[in-house]
Amino acid sequence: MNDPATTSRLDMLYFLARVQEADLDRTRRWIADEEQRQAEQERGRQARAPAPEWMIEQGLNGGHPVYVHVGDCHMKGERSKGVDRDQARRALAEGVAACTHCRPDSELGIVEAS
Repeated sequence: MNDPATTSRLDMLYFLARVQEADLDRTRRWIADEEQRQAEQERGRQARAPAPEWMIEQGLNGGHPVYVHVGDCHMKGERSKGVDRDQARRALAEGVAACTHCRPDSELGIVEAS
């Protein structure tokens, strides 16, 4: 081990510079890793299929539709599948209930006859 009494101030400063360069290199690697992670997340978001505008929720047996929802409705169940506008309108016209929370019938311009 070096004796502090015989180690010059210049040697100590060179040592400090090497330590700081190593710390800076490590920080730059962390930055590069984080930039790569964020870029991958963004690519994943862009590659994801857009959320459907309309959903039809199936009953427990999976056969009969129970509700029509707007695509982002918080009440849609696990058994909901995305449909297009025409399918949602057709389901409502055939008597499938409109969700009372998101009101797809109003969004689609369907007015009940009194």
